[in-house]
Amino acid sequence: MRCLLFVCLLLGSFPSLALDRFQVEGYTLRNGLQMLLKPGAERGHVAIRLVIGVGIDDFGCAEKELPHLLEHLLFSGIDASGEGGLEERMQALGGEWNAFTSNADTTFVIEAPAKNQRKVLDLLLALLTQTRFDDNAINAAKQVVEREDGGHYSHLQRWLDRQDLGHTASKQLAVELGLKCPERAEVDQLTREQLEKVRKDWYAPNNMTLIVVGDLDRLLPAYLDRTYGALKPIEPTDHLALPQIQASAAHERNLTRGFVGGGAKLHWLVPEPVLEDQHDETFDLLKDYLDWALYRQLRLAHGLSYGPWAEREVFGGVGFMSLNADLERDDVAEAQKVLEELKAGLLKDGLNAETFNRLKQAAIARQAWAVQGNSALADYYWSALGDYEDGRFADPVKELHAVTLAEANKAMRELLLQPGYIRIEKPLLSDDQLLWMIAGLLGLIVLSLAAWRFHRAK
Repeated sequence: MRCLLFVCLLLGSFPSLALDRFQVEGYTLRNGLQMLLKPGAERGHVAIRLVIGVGIDDFGCAEKELPHLLEHLLFSGIDASGEGGLEERMQALGGEWNAFTSNADTTFVIEAPAKNQRKVLDLLLALLTQTRFDDNAINAAKQVVEREDGGHYSHLQRWLDRQDLGHTASKQLAVELGLKCPERAEVDQLTREQLEKVRKDWYAPNNMTLIVVGDLDRLLPAYLDRTYGALKPIEPTDHLALPQIQASAAHERNLTRGFVGGGAKLHWLVPEPVLEDQHDETFDLLKDYLDWALYRQLRLAHGLSYGPWAEREVFGGVGFMSLNADLERDDVAEAQKVLEELKAGLLKDGLNAETFNRLKQAAIARQAWAVQGNSALADYYWSALGDYEDGRFADPVKELHAVTLAEANKAMRELLLQPGYIRIEKPLLSDDQLLWMIAGLLGLIVLSLAAWRFHRAK
C-alpha cells in the first residue's frame, strides 16, 4: 500500500516527470509484474505496451512458430462473439491494437483514448485470461501465420532453401554458421497442447512488463494492483541459450538470385568483436562512419553504386557488421577492389578524426528528436528495457559521448582484421548471356533445319 501511495504522489507531479524521458516511474507488483508508467505530453491519449518475455529464440527449429501462433490465437475471441466481437469491443472504446512476436519477446501494442484506458486494460486482461482455444480458432490462426510468413511452404521452396537459393546473403551465412535454422518453421504440426503449455509456462506476471505512456489516470496504480496484481505468478522457465558459431563457412560464395538480369549485390560480412564498454554505441558510430566511407568511395569517387550501405544484424548470439552495395554485374570485381583498398586504408591510417567527430555529433543531435510523442516513447521503453535501472533508462547521449576516437579505432581494427565472408548475389544469367544463348539456340535450329533439308534433297 505504501508503494501505491508513493506512486500516486509521483504521478501527481506529471509536469516535472514528463520533462525527462529517461526518468520513468517503475515498480513491481507482488506477483512480479513490472510496471513502467510515464506521463506524456499528448493529452487525451495513452500508449500501452505489454511485453511478455518469450520469443522465437526460446524454441527449437520445429517449434519456432509457437509464440507467434499463440499471439494470433489470443485474438480469436473471449466469448461466443468470437474474433469479430472482440474487435468490436475495442472499436467501441475508440482504441486499436496489434501484437508482434520477435526473437526475444511477444508484445501487445495498444493506442487508446485516455478516458478509456482502464476499460482497454480490462479488455487486454480478458484476452490474456479468458481466451479458450478450439480447433477452428487454431486452424484459422495457422492460416494467418502461414500467410504472414509468405504463404504455404511448398516442396519447391523447401528445396530452394536447401540449395541456398531461398535466403538473403546474411541469413544464408547464418545458416552456414549454424546460427539460423536452414528451413522455415511450419505451423501445421503444432498442437493445442503445445500452445496451452506455452501460455502456462510463459504468460505469467513475473515474465511481463506493462508500459503505459500518456495522459495517465491518477487511479491507474491502484487499478493495476487490483486487477493485474491478481494474476498468479509461476516458477520462471529458463530461456534457451542463444546459438554461437558452430560451423565453418566459405570465405567467398556466389549466390544465385533470379534467372536473368544485369544487377548484382556485393556483401562483406564480419562478426562483431565483443567490447567491454559501450558496445552498441561504438559499433553504431562505426556503422555510420563505414556507411559514409562506402558512399564516398563507391558512389562519389568511382560511380559504382548509387546507395551502398553498412548494416548491423544479430543472428543467435552473434552480431554482424556488413558492408553492402548494389552494382552492375560487370562492376563486381572493381567494387571488391575498392572495398579492399578502403579496408587497407582504414587499417593503416585509422578513422579520420574530423569525420568521426562530425558523425558522432550528428548521432548525438538526432537524440533530440528521435523520440516524439507517447507512442514513440512507449516503443522506446519497450526496446530499451534492458537499460532500465533505479527508475531511469540509460541516456544514449552520455553513452555516445563516452565513445572516444581511440576506442572506435580499436574496435574498427578488431573488426576489419578478420577475413569475414564475401557473398555475391546475382541472377543465373546476364542479359548478354541470355541473348547469346537465344542466338545460339536459334543458330542450332537453323543448322538443324538446313541439315534436314540437305538430307531430304540428297
